[in-house]
This record gives sequence, structure tokens and C-alpha cells, in this order.
Amino acid sequence: MWDDFEENEEDDESEFDPKAHRDQIYSHPLMKKASEIVSLTHALVGSLDEARKELYGGMMMEDATLISVKFAGAEGVNDFILKMENATIMKVHARHLNSMTYQLALEETHAEEHLNLLREAIAEFKVLFVEWVRGFDSADRYDDGWGLFI
Repeated sequence: MWDDFEENEEDDESEFDPKAHRDQIYSHPLMKKASEIVSLTHALVGSLDEARKELYGGMMMEDATLISVKFAGAEGVNDFILKMENATIMKVHARHLNSMTYQLALEETHAEEHLNLLREAIAEFKVLFVEWVRGFDSADRYDDGWGLFI
């Protein structure tokens, strides 16, 4: 009985190539744009004065990095519900990061051109994001008991 299980497990492992899967995730246009957003955010946060860096910097970097982390999480599963959950978190953080650029503009911390670079990257991300979400297979779902995306 256990011998059969081990044979099937080996077959499954030989089909999955973690390096190829990782390379596929990191070469995806959405991940590339998310990485650009992290870089732009890092530059903006790095140029803030200490008080604003303490106040806004952590939130902004969290927003930027969670976008790419949640993308990798969504790409790592086939389940529609988990993909939608990660996509929703990505959307919330992208929108929050975008709104932070307007807060910084109100406080006149950066030239508008610098803030626009991040806003434009987020707008480009949004276009790619919509296309990516359209590719989710809603038939491939496992009810996790939370009642969302059912």
C-alpha cells in the first residue's frame, strides 16, 4: 500500500521543476512591473525626511512589496478562490500606495514629476493586472469555507 504512494509521489515530483516555475513567475510582465514599483517606492521613501520616512515609509514599502509577494502566491496555486484572494490584496495595496503619492504631494515632499513616475507605474500595473485576472479559471475552485468568491 505505501509502496504505491511513494511511486506516485516520485512521479509528481519529477513533473514539477521549482526553478522553472520561479523563473516563470519572475519573468511575468506583472511581476516585472511590481518590481519596478518596489524600486520607485524605495527611491521615494529614501528621499523623505526622517519624520515622514517614519510616518509613511514603512506603509509604502509594505504596500509595494506585498504586491509582488501576493502575485507570486497567486501564481503558485491553481485554485480560483486563492488567486482572487491574493489579487484582491494586491489591488488594495496598489490603490493605497497610489493614494500615498497624493498625500506626499499635499505635503510637498517631492516634485510632482517624481510622484507621477510611481503613479504611472501603478496605472501600467493596473492594465496588466486586469488582463491577468481575466485569465483565472473560475471553474477551478475549492470551497475553503469562508464564503468568498463562491
